[in-house]
Amino acid sequence: MTSQIKGPAIFLAQFAGDAAPFNSLKDIAGWAASLGYKGVQIPTFDARLFDLDRAAESQDYCDEVKGICADAGVEITELSTHLQGQLVAVNPAYDLAFDAFAPARLHRNPQGRQEWAVDQVKKGAIASRKLGLDRHVGFSGSLAFPYLYPWPQRPEGLIEEAFAELGRRWRPILDVYAENGVSYGYEIHPGEDIFDGATFEMFLDAVGGHVAATINYDPSHFLLQQLDYLAFIDIYHERITSFHVKDAEFNPDGRQGVYSGYQSWINRAGRFRSLGDGQVDFSGIFSKLTQHGFDGWAVLEWECAIKSPEQGAAEGAPFIASHLIERAAKAFDDFAGGERDEAAIKAMLGL
Repeated sequence: MTSQIKGPAIFLAQFAGDAAPFNSLKDIAGWAASLGYKGVQIPTFDARLFDLDRAAESQDYCDEVKGICADAGVEITELSTHLQGQLVAVNPAYDLAFDAFAPARLHRNPQGRQEWAVDQVKKGAIASRKLGLDRHVGFSGSLAFPYLYPWPQRPEGLIEEAFAELGRRWRPILDVYAENGVSYGYEIHPGEDIFDGATFEMFLDAVGGHVAATINYDPSHFLLQQLDYLAFIDIYHERITSFHVKDAEFNPDGRQGVYSGYQSWINRAGRFRSLGDGQVDFSGIFSKLTQHGFDGWAVLEWECAIKSPEQGAAEGAPFIASHLIERAAKAFDDFAGGERDEAAIKAMLGL
């Protein structure tokens, strides 16, 4: 019997680099397989690993990519357009900071950058279909996030208009995903306008409950917000299509709390950790996801302020494997039961 949740898998974005084996899809896929991973989530924004423009145009290229991964012993779990999705909506306060996510020719050109990003994210849907995938992951971008804290007092209608505009920008993109039979799993993440359940609901309203608008579940961001990440699964499980397995810890003290005092990652009260080193209840999460029928991949996203990526990756595959659940095929107390007996039922109820 196999687990309903597939895995272990690994998001390659944080490991890609200019040195072997991290500088080509063939080599990094082989490295991942050697550590025990069965799937890889591919960042479409790293040309060393994947050519999104070519993938959207060429079935032959997509077949080649699938073959490279299969030869290495891994499957493709999803494509990611996190960085391009971020650029679909950028508040001017972040223009310079987010220029780095776009080609140099588009720097200091917000309109051109956004048009490029929209085209890229749409190509993500087409490339996913050509690869035989029905799930995709990424960011929403943000217009309202600089106004997260309600001081100074926000003008009436500011947040409503921000989400209305976010919906106007994303609905045509989501239509392309639906046309290609692919869902777009938004990573619910601080820095995006969709950063918790309430904001996801606001966005869902803005896109008319679009069938392609789903969730890439990552509990690390919820722990740092002190949100109940297990209850989140109960509430939103029908929209959860992807799963980033990432750990975090929150250790408030007399000097800092949730906002962590502008400190560096290693000195923050809330910080990301390698799997098993933080405070996230993964046994509870895997149980909840299994209970609610999640059948996607469990994908390691490694981010840690202390441990090396090599050690984090090596420890991640067995950690995920140990949490996969073989769902019970029958109830534990079936041995004490019997066939349905209508007469007995009526007698027991006095009917």
